[in-house]
Amino acid sequence: MSKQITNHLMMIRPVAFHRNEQTAVNNYYQKAEENASAEEIQQQALEQFDQFVEKLRSEGVDVTVFDDTPDPATPDSIFPNNWISFHQDGVLRLYPMYAKNRRLERREDIVAGLKAKFKVSDVVSFTNWEQKAAYLEGTGSLLLDRQNKIAYAAISDRTMPEVLEDFCDEAGFDPVTFHALQTVDGKRLPIYHTNVMMCLGEDFSVVCLDSIDDLEERENLVETLEETDKEIIEITEEQKEQFAGNMLQVLGKDDQRLVVMSSAAFHSLSDEQKAQLSKHGKLVHSDIHTIEKLGGGSARCMMAEIFNPLK
Repeated sequence: MSKQITNHLMMIRPVAFHRNEQTAVNNYYQKAEENASAEEIQQQALEQFDQFVEKLRSEGVDVTVFDDTPDPATPDSIFPNNWISFHQDGVLRLYPMYAKNRRLERREDIVAGLKAKFKVSDVVSFTNWEQKAAYLEGTGSLLLDRQNKIAYAAISDRTMPEVLEDFCDEAGFDPVTFHALQTVDGKRLPIYHTNVMMCLGEDFSVVCLDSIDDLEERENLVETLEETDKEIIEITEEQKEQFAGNMLQVLGKDDQRLVVMSSAAFHSLSDEQKAQLSKHGKLVHSDIHTIEKLGGGSARCMMAEIFNPLK
């Protein structure tokens, strides 16, 4: 049976982290930094990244770190789960990205470095969709229930039905789609990535159901989660804004389950929610506030899970 969680993660160490204007057009979580130089922002992001990696490793997580390169400029390279996904049968999948400067994050030397440590049976690319201005941004767009072969996806500019269909046909998943919205200047607009409002573990799902305004879509999502025996842990729209939907369950030492999130997400949760989550693993959190504020992504976005077997 397919594994849902893994002990192996890939993360990318930032070299020139900053707010990406190309992604800010539809990522409403990105904020502008005031009173900080580019050097200060990079230094803060680097310290927060290193502390996060150290925390994961201290829990026994195997983290493979690659350094970003100064040229070409890729301010969002810290979020590698959008351009690549890893699979137990040894396949790597590459994804079409909305922002042109994010496409530069796909690096052949990283793929080569991974092949040195992990078995890679095939590389499947969906990047040709970029020529048709159609996108699917990896496990930001796709929440994969690997055990039940279900791909959950919130439709947006970065998660398009035709690419989703292509992925599902090729990888053998069934899609469950819905529209997840957030309020921006009084209007309900699409949330840019599914993994901002939802997280999927072995036996649970953290989900902001309030962001799904279409009650039929909401009901369908709940039914599918219940049918696959996932405990639903609901979060509010306010908690979602603190990245409480952007969590990841991973394996630590001796197969201990960990539920990893940012400190902002952790502190937004109620005691009851923390108790619910603690049934599914030790809660691990790290302060990544600069990365969250300027990048508009959080802990889960920084961790690309590797399911390929070790060599």
